[in-house]
Amino acid sequence: GNVTPKKAAIALGAVKVLDPRWLKPNSVETERIISVLDETTAKLELSCLIPHVINSLDRFADLLGPEITNNLMEHQKLSKQIGQLLASPEEDAVKAEERRGSLHLLEQNLKRSVRNILRLLLASPSLCKALKHEVWARNPAAEAFIKAFGEFRNFMLERLLTSPTEEEERVQLMEDISLRIKRNTETMTTLQAELAAAVRTRDEEIQKKDNMIKDLKNSMQDVAEDSKTNILQVKWEAEKQEKEELQASQARCAGLQQDIQQLEAQLNKLILEHRASELALRKRKCRVETEILNWIQTYDTDMAEKQAEYEEVLAAYTEEEAELSLLMQKHAVLLQEYSQIEEERRIYQEKQQQALEELATMTRAAIRIQAFWRGYLIRSTLRPKKKKKGKGKGKDK
Repeated sequence: GNVTPKKAAIALGAVKVLDPRWLKPNSVETERIISVLDETTAKLELSCLIPHVINSLDRFADLLGPEITNNLMEHQKLSKQIGQLLASPEEDAVKAEERRGSLHLLEQNLKRSVRNILRLLLASPSLCKALKHEVWARNPAAEAFIKAFGEFRNFMLERLLTSPTEEEERVQLMEDISLRIKRNTETMTTLQAELAAAVRTRDEEIQKKDNMIKDLKNSMQDVAEDSKTNILQVKWEAEKQEKEELQASQARCAGLQQDIQQLEAQLNKLILEHRASELALRKRKCRVETEILNWIQTYDTDMAEKQAEYEEVLAAYTEEEAELSLLMQKHAVLLQEYSQIEEERRIYQEKQQQALEELATMTRAAIRIQAFWRGYLIRSTLRPKKKKKGKGKGKDK
């Protein structure tokens, strides 16, 4: 019935905790934790596809590259070695200890190999995009683990965003609701038991009254029969003693008539008392039924309010989910545009590098040509001087 301010505050706090619109990171630490969990989820999704990629190296040859291919083949080799080591039979204690040491070393190498492969895969956005379409190749156990990890991520987000006060308020609200339901159930059970007891009591009283009425009717019949017998006897005796017994018989008839009237009055009184008791029981029954209806209406009203709150929360969740889907679509479009821009940038850089190489080649060729030309000019200027010197010497001779 009555809703106190404290209960209203608790209900509002519980709605805030359950509303997906409130599940947003509100601190740097929370964002970092959720970011780590999201990165772990992405790495789990990629690591589950490593066996599929190893078995389909020909399909992904254009995207993998030599480094990733070598790491995948090394990973496959380590996996086979671990499988062979686990399948080998155990012998004496010394060999078993050596086997455990080798197995531990191989497991460490396998973990390191998985980390390297994930680092290389995450460094290739095109390969990650292609692997997103290979979800069907995941192992069902791995898929279940990823789903459970996602639920753990959502649970951690809810716990990080729920303050201790809100958690206590939600627990208190659930306890209050359970207590109210329990009290209502106990009250209804008590009222039903009282109603059943009242009905049984009324039926027993009615049965007693019916038996009493039957006994009175039988008594009246006996009295009537006795009176008839006495009248016949008086008439029979009156033939002998009509005068002497006339007054006596009349007095006796009057007494019998008075007894009959008294018995009829008692019968009417008992009937009235019985009707009054039955009316009181009927009123009590109506009052109990009215109280039960009021409790049922109160319960229906509370349930309707809870249903309305649930529908509001569900509508908000559906709206947030639609917005998330739209944002994911926009993110996919932006990611595609970013990949296209990166590809255009790479082509532009390759063209610029090629132009620089051509410019360097042309510069070196120009330098060589200029050097050759300078040498030629120097040689061409020096040759006439040598000839003039020769001619002067001849004349002197």
